[in-house]
Amino acid sequence: MGVPDGGGLPDLPDVGTYVVDERGHIVRVSRRAAELLGRAPEELVGQDAHDLLHRDSQGRTLPRARCPMLRAFLGGRTARGDLEWFERGDGSPLATSWLVTPCGLGDGRTGALVLLHRSPSAAADGWEAAGTAAPLSELDRLALLAETTTRLTSTLDTEEALRRLERLVVPRLADWAVVDLITEEDEVWRTAVVGHEGGALVRREDLEGPLPPVVPDSPMPLSRALRGAASALTGPDAYEVAPDSGVAVVQRELFRATGMHSAAIAPIRGLREVLGALTLGRSAQPVAFGAAELSLLDDIARRAGLALDNARLYQRQRRVAETMQRHLLPQLPGVPGLEMTARYVPAPQASQVGGDWYDAFVLPDGATALVIGDVVGHDLDAAAGMAQIRNMLRAYAWSEGESPGAVVDRLDRAVPHIAEASVATLVLGRAEPLDGGGWRLRWVNAGHPPPLLVTHDGKTRFLDGGHSPLLGTGLVPGRSDAVAALPPLSTLVLYTDGLVESPGHSIDEGLLRLRQHAAALARRPLGAFCDLLLPRVRPSDNDDDVAVLALRIPDGG
Repeated sequence: MGVPDGGGLPDLPDVGTYVVDERGHIVRVSRRAAELLGRAPEELVGQDAHDLLHRDSQGRTLPRARCPMLRAFLGGRTARGDLEWFERGDGSPLATSWLVTPCGLGDGRTGALVLLHRSPSAAADGWEAAGTAAPLSELDRLALLAETTTRLTSTLDTEEALRRLERLVVPRLADWAVVDLITEEDEVWRTAVVGHEGGALVRREDLEGPLPPVVPDSPMPLSRALRGAASALTGPDAYEVAPDSGVAVVQRELFRATGMHSAAIAPIRGLREVLGALTLGRSAQPVAFGAAELSLLDDIARRAGLALDNARLYQRQRRVAETMQRHLLPQLPGVPGLEMTARYVPAPQASQVGGDWYDAFVLPDGATALVIGDVVGHDLDAAAGMAQIRNMLRAYAWSEGESPGAVVDRLDRAVPHIAEASVATLVLGRAEPLDGGGWRLRWVNAGHPPPLLVTHDGKTRFLDGGHSPLLGTGLVPGRSDAVAALPPLSTLVLYTDGLVESPGHSIDEGLLRLRQHAAALARRPLGAFCDLLLPRVRPSDNDDDVAVLALRIPDGG
């Protein structure tokens, strides 16, 4: 079954329809479906259908593991339900009968078509046992904990982990979720205050921000949780007494602003330290938290702590790695008449340094050496090998005279003796001013993607000459140089393979994309040329780092 691209969906008598993509996000919705759900179409499109709509009979978000519609969608099969509950835009229930069936979305993508109408089996004048919060069954509890573990540990982004945590507990367990985190500078920040109002999650940014210091001997529940003490049940009365600290004053304002009459607070613990505290509060649900729910909150906070600890460790490693990479990459020299600029972009998900590098330096005879290279690997060994190769290449270039091929041959003989660098590719070029005016490039390519030359009028060609095996193969063929003229105002682009390669596309597609966009940007200033070229050419599914070195030839030589 296929669904045409573009626009909404046709209306059927008393039946609403919407389409979800492979992620379960709504991509099309009919007018009748929007009416049934009490939401404008733009409030539905782009949203996760399960998180936004599916509820149990008490109005709580239905655990994904127990959702029959989601199971059918993930299994790629057709299924139907006679009495399920959706939440309308105003928070009221919609008792529905539904049918879900796989469909094509075009461009080889698949999704599912959902048909729904009011269920004749129940009157939808309120959630079952309206105004009560029925305790979770043991099955519900286990399903929620399993979903918490799966969803929080599948991201290494702290903000995304917190957003997922909020959606897991509000409104399923509480009307409000509050997250206070201890920063690496030992400050406490109220990172999230999220409530459930009008059928949607609402963030109270006015209640977020830094908190006063935690008093070491304060007996107040939040202060104790932030010190790693046991979780506790509390309410506004606990903070109506004379405050013993600035934190207590902030807590009193939180209860007043949100209308919470009952709260449960648990510490968020990492492997080595307390990371913060998680507070769940009830304002619309009249039943106060009990001991069973406090135990459940402890389990959720424990899982959140492990996820946040992993995310923090990853982000700390990434910052260190990026700092190392920046210090390993050189400053470009100032060469009269020549413009040079470089860009380095780390791998999107890498937590370690990589082996991509660029270099440029002036040689004793006045030529400018240009280097782009890639040592295989994404770890400290690759970074160390890259630094060694770069430094040796500089030394050999100064001693070998004018032949890039001779320099790379000598370097190749040394690579097997560098433990951290087993295999590498590179392009070494010499930008040489000519006696009669103008410039030329003399270069050798050791298994690397070819440089691209872009003229001022937008003509492009890859400099395919000078090719030879990559470094570290044990083959020393006696590399030969290639030579090409560099026209006035032309741009020479050297780059690593992360700019043009990706798992889902051939390198020919990437090279073609590079030529097209480089031609379109030929007359842009060199800095803007690189800044625009990178996001346009780099594949969206690229998982590699990228280095780019660009050279602009002066007008008239």
